[in-house]
Amino acid sequence: MEKKKIEECRQKAAALVAQMTLEEAASQLRFDAPAIPRLGIPAYNWWNEALHGVARAGAATVFPQAIAMAAMFDTEGVEKIADIISTEARAKYNAQSAQGDRGIFKGLTMWSPNINIFRDPRWGRGHETYGEDPYLTGALGKAFIRGLQGDGEYLKATACAKHFAVHSGPEGLRHEFDARVSQKDLWETYLPAFEEAVTEAHVEAVMGAYNRTNGEPCCGSKTLLVDILRGKWHFQGHVVSDCFALADFHEHHMVTKTATESAALAMTNGCDLNCGVTYMYLLKACKEGLIGEDLIRQAAIRLFTTRYKLGLFDEDCSYNKIPFEENDSAGHRQAAREAAAKSMVLLENNGILPLDFSKLSHVGVIGPVADSRKVLEANYNGTSSHFVTLLDGIRELCEENQVRLYYSPGGLLNEPANPFEAMFENRIGDVKAIACRSDVVFLCVGLDPTMEGEEGNETTDGTGDKQRLGLSSPQKEMCDAVFSTGTPVILLVTGGSSIDISPYNKMAAAVLYTWYSGEEGGHAAADLISGKQSPSGRLPITIYKETNTLPDFTDYAMKGRTYRYMNEKPLYSFGYGLSYTNFVITDPKAHVEQDMVVCRARVFNIGPRPSDTVLQVYIRYEGEAFEKPLCSLKHFQRIHIEAGAEKMWDFCLPLNRFESVLEDGTSRLLPGQYTILLTDRGPLEIQAKIQVSLS
Repeated sequence: MEKKKIEECRQKAAALVAQMTLEEAASQLRFDAPAIPRLGIPAYNWWNEALHGVARAGAATVFPQAIAMAAMFDTEGVEKIADIISTEARAKYNAQSAQGDRGIFKGLTMWSPNINIFRDPRWGRGHETYGEDPYLTGALGKAFIRGLQGDGEYLKATACAKHFAVHSGPEGLRHEFDARVSQKDLWETYLPAFEEAVTEAHVEAVMGAYNRTNGEPCCGSKTLLVDILRGKWHFQGHVVSDCFALADFHEHHMVTKTATESAALAMTNGCDLNCGVTYMYLLKACKEGLIGEDLIRQAAIRLFTTRYKLGLFDEDCSYNKIPFEENDSAGHRQAAREAAAKSMVLLENNGILPLDFSKLSHVGVIGPVADSRKVLEANYNGTSSHFVTLLDGIRELCEENQVRLYYSPGGLLNEPANPFEAMFENRIGDVKAIACRSDVVFLCVGLDPTMEGEEGNETTDGTGDKQRLGLSSPQKEMCDAVFSTGTPVILLVTGGSSIDISPYNKMAAAVLYTWYSGEEGGHAAADLISGKQSPSGRLPITIYKETNTLPDFTDYAMKGRTYRYMNEKPLYSFGYGLSYTNFVITDPKAHVEQDMVVCRARVFNIGPRPSDTVLQVYIRYEGEAFEKPLCSLKHFQRIHIEAGAEKMWDFCLPLNRFESVLEDGTSRLLPGQYTILLTDRGPLEIQAKIQVSLS
């Protein structure tokens, strides 16, 4: 939006709030803001979700989960997805509000994206994020925000950067946990994506986290909300608490004694909107002198500025004309299919893929996630009008080529609850019979959202965090049985985090990580399996081995974590992924030009197929002045190259991307040698290097 229009909205909001009684103004600071009929203000519910599609509000296009979108390494693709989501949000809002339905999950204030850093593979909510890297998270977060908010006269919908800040588990402790973090890790890892969301993408809302950070509850933190967010970054939007997080102040964090004190602490430090009920005590806090009336009105003005910026009080707002038919459309379904195909990561391939079904007579599909909708939906999801599972996609390929398909769920996904469940669900004989009769077996293993997720959701142990990195015992038993037959096996792995699939990954003919792939996941997998498309996804996370040494889950120091600070060799590195063709990067050159390092290299597709690839640029400082990352992603680009062709790859790296974060949290360009690392398969498989000297 233009600055002039934003200021006009702020002035209108101030004029409207000035007409309210204090009681009326305070009532508007709850997520379920009631109507004020005398001022012509309808009810508005601020709580809506759009992590990978309009969520919890009936039928809508279900895109791949956020971690899968990250695997696309595609800012344009993520922005397109977010634009579709905002179109569907408007389509539903227009139709529902016309019917007088203004309830929860019906508004245009979308509490997405989640731009926390996936620092530990055990965290259950990691699949809601864009992975472990601050630069990738920042770039994709900005793209999602741009797509959701649009570039029109009004905001198409509003985005919300969450959870601010230093938040990534453990889930079971989040309501009482104090994340202690150094200034270096805070400014190098945990804050960059939020800073970019605010200062570059102009995100309209920021949501506080449940935990404390260095002693202060995040939803009432002077350091985070006053000094950094509104002070250092000049944030102009509104702050919302995570749901019922303010009650944690006095019930779990014990930084206040009463709900009244908690409401006052949050309001004093700039939390404008309460998802919960604690702000019902605001008037009491005001009466007791804990806060002034001016803070309540200031928060109300910020919230009504957002409503004006959405055009909710302008009948001529162009977004009001988006019809209900734009929701769940054929074009949006196709976009979900394309996104899923771009996100899937080929981890192993002995040449069996792409698979020529015309040469097969019998195919086996085995595994508890083969016909699962849950592994398409993930969490914070909408409801598709037509889900396509992995089994559905492979079945269509078989039918097209008149191939007989055998199917078995193969047994339990997770550990049995009791011996009877284990006995009832054991299908090892069935599994071996199918494998023996098949030319190839698609073995579908991994996780579903009951095994990793948010505290309080329908996860197996209730906390949502993972108890192991490997496959469950029932899945291992199933895998052992299938591999014992000697039939070629293609592993299809579902999930949203690091899964140790050894030793099966080297026994398999191919391994494809399909993530939580959205409504068209089965078709997308089939497109890759059959060779209609070449795999091009890359890992936005490190896949650890069970034997890798991980720091304590509650330790927020980055030492020993992620590709930037991990000295042990993982199972697969961040940025890794294979294709059906091969790319070579050669002739790297660079020179310093004012405040830029200008780079150039040649990229050849030396293989037999046209394909996308993801070019990645990492920087390593060669000095020894401080504890430094092994290397850090600083640029990426998805490109398409025809078979046998080449392209010149030109890119510029601003000098601030070479800066190091020192122990006190400040950034500085340290003089000396830097190595620019070029690859399309992550930092463990570097294809070209450039040395530059900076001062």
